[in-house]
Amino acid sequence: MGTIIVINNEGFGQGDAELGRKLLGAFLRKLWVRQDKPEAIILYNGGVKIAARGSDILDAVKGLESAGVDILACGTCVEHFGLQDSMAGARISNMEEISNRMMTAEKVVTV
Repeated sequence: MGTIIVINNEGFGQGDAELGRKLLGAFLRKLWVRQDKPEAIILYNGGVKIAARGSDILDAVKGLESAGVDILACGTCVEHFGLQDSMAGARISNMEEISNRMMTAEKVVTV
């Protein structure tokens, strides 16, 4: 198993929300062009919103998915935010798969 990136918010870090979204977008776009991509990106809580239609960084999420990165969105979180019909850049998963992937990964990076 390789590296798993965990994203639990719509932005990078605390503070200004707009800046956080820009930083997260830049981070994902840099991952997208790297040779050594993560095995998977796990989205939970507010992080699922970045894979929904209307997200400013959906292009990067879809690009990573097209490049072979498994993008998993927490199904409970998707339901909580009412995004079931809006998900465009991730497959809906569950906490059993998410916990298994995190526990068997070589490295888990939470951003």
